[in-house]
Amino acid sequence: MAATSARHERNPQVLKNDETFVLFDHFGDIQVYGSGDEGLYHGDTRYLSLQELTIDGVRPLFLGATVRDDNSLLVIELMNPDLTRGDKVRVAKGTVHLLRAKLLWDGACHEHVRVTNHGQEPFQAEVAMEFAADFADLFEVRGMAREHRGTRLEPLLGPQVAQLRYRGRDDVVRVTRIGFEPQPFTLDARAARFHLHLAPGEQVHLYCTVSCERTDSGRAVSLGRAAYEEGLRAAQARGLADAQGRCEIETSHPLVNLWIERSTNDLAMLTTALDSGPYPYAGVPWYSTTFGRDGILTAREMLWADPELARGVLTFLARTQATETDPARDAEPGKILHEARSCEMAATGEIPFGRYYGSVDSTPLFVGLAAAYYQRSGNLELVRTLWPNVLAALEWIDRYGDADGDGFVEYARRSPEGLVQQGWKDSQDSVFHANGALAQGPIALCEVQAYVYEAKLGAAELARRLGDGALAQHLDQQAAELQARFVERFWCNDLGMYALALDGEKRPCRVRTSNAGHALWSGIAPPEHAARIVEQLMHDKFFSGWGIRTVAVDERRYNPMSYHNGSIWPHDNALIAAGMARYGHHDAALRVLGGLFDASLHFENHRMPELFCGFPRRPGEGPTLYPVACAPQAWAAAAVFGILQACLGIEFHPTKPRIQLCGPRLPEFIQHMRIGRLAAHGLGLDVLLQRYQNNVGVEITHRDGELEVGVELL
Repeated sequence: MAATSARHERNPQVLKNDETFVLFDHFGDIQVYGSGDEGLYHGDTRYLSLQELTIDGVRPLFLGATVRDDNSLLVIELMNPDLTRGDKVRVAKGTVHLLRAKLLWDGACHEHVRVTNHGQEPFQAEVAMEFAADFADLFEVRGMAREHRGTRLEPLLGPQVAQLRYRGRDDVVRVTRIGFEPQPFTLDARAARFHLHLAPGEQVHLYCTVSCERTDSGRAVSLGRAAYEEGLRAAQARGLADAQGRCEIETSHPLVNLWIERSTNDLAMLTTALDSGPYPYAGVPWYSTTFGRDGILTAREMLWADPELARGVLTFLARTQATETDPARDAEPGKILHEARSCEMAATGEIPFGRYYGSVDSTPLFVGLAAAYYQRSGNLELVRTLWPNVLAALEWIDRYGDADGDGFVEYARRSPEGLVQQGWKDSQDSVFHANGALAQGPIALCEVQAYVYEAKLGAAELARRLGDGALAQHLDQQAAELQARFVERFWCNDLGMYALALDGEKRPCRVRTSNAGHALWSGIAPPEHAARIVEQLMHDKFFSGWGIRTVAVDERRYNPMSYHNGSIWPHDNALIAAGMARYGHHDAALRVLGGLFDASLHFENHRMPELFCGFPRRPGEGPTLYPVACAPQAWAAAAVFGILQACLGIEFHPTKPRIQLCGPRLPEFIQHMRIGRLAAHGLGLDVLLQRYQNNVGVEITHRDGELEVGVELL
């Protein structure tokens, strides 16, 4: 799929609520030109491809736009340009103020337009709202060509409601229902028009609701002012409820606080309330759905601060675990979901992503998350519920993941429409040899073996807790054998790193990449290897000053503008920093935190994007944006929490209320940090950390009941 435009050049305004998201321009309009991606989307379908507000046939002038800190409401302020009649200016520029407030709730975009006459004379004009719906599948918007589309149906029109309709090739009728209050002067299938007559100082309120509906759902959203006000109250109530359930973090640095607050609110916006629990959708616009790998890693980064996210991710992925072999979907029994789509093209089989299983790492990561969740929460009942899924995942690892029996988990796609590369670096050119030649499969990735190692150890601990000592011993033995085999086959002493992968002929891809840093995160690396990997990753061939690149600058396929071969991914950096801290390389972890913080100062609204370019840091300049990066992106938003845990050394005990701080460290730009409502086994803790020259002071300002606290200073 072609990338033909750069979203950051247009700075779209983003809102998301559950299954619905929208991209507006800074006027609050939707204007799709060519391959543009603006629009209102629901279920991976664009239900609104045009929405433009005009006054007397011309676009208002822009004053400002802001999204509330909690992402609940987009507010745009506009004013009239000179409104003319013939050669005469009838209404001078800046006489009329237009305020547009937009929110998403319950599958609809609700809008309140307030028009105020600040002039000294009565004001008359026509305010119009044009609209259109192309019902484009998200994969069409991304650039995928379709030979056939469904059928547009005749619009249905009433005095206050227009319904634009489309019957897809999946035989589902999708309806964009656009309602107005008060009743427009005229309403057709393209626009609503209001004739306004305002005395000096008078204002009028207009309401528009755009509802995304399917006739097979039997659902209809209420319209107008009542719907707007009800949705606003509900959105704000959910935001307050979410805030009550997570810990609070405040530092001495106001810009760090803005980064944390933006990340917190972006994660809240991306998290969708499924019947299985909360699930962080991966990112807007392309990945606003359930992704296995993304959800798992986001939950791991957030586990210490919000374990409920992990519970929701585990429950959903257990329910969608593959139970049969289906080559068209790269599915095998026990395998964990890669992504799920509900769009027309998925339903018709034009793409395999209705439920697609083409990721090699989601399955071991699922097991690792289950073990980490138990360590964090002590919730053995959920572990019992998930245990059959964990056993099925372990069976997949040994039987299907290691199909050739060499002791390593490999992948090779079976679906001709599926992903060629099935690790987290899933672009087609991401796995290669030192001479630049692409590796041929089946491919055993470095980090996947590390994830399997962690999964085996974690599952062994769960087995012990469930009383199966024999299985625990077997899994421990498997992990030890894998570690020895991995070190022998993947370590490249001359590179000072693990090989990126073994190709189909078991030849190592002798390329220095950030993948080796994930071996530190999992704990598979011996300490002497970890030290050399950290040294490599913090060298300027990897560390740009803003973060660690995915590929070293002197490797054959390095390109700072590529998706996976030289760019900087915040979540990648967070996992690597956690691995560095695990092996005692705290200064390196703090440098990674500092680089990402400095980068956040240059991103709009301090919103950490999916990735950014890997150019070296230059004095007086910010990082270079990647043109089609998703923002917000869940695992990028969660990165700051993952690195903070690594730097603070926060650990939990699974069977008793105890929180341990192991060698807490703060970077130079944070003098003190307060963490409130940090919970363990239902008991809360408030702690203040103060940075000194050689250590960090820890003061417990509040502690519930029998909660134990341990502090181990470096």
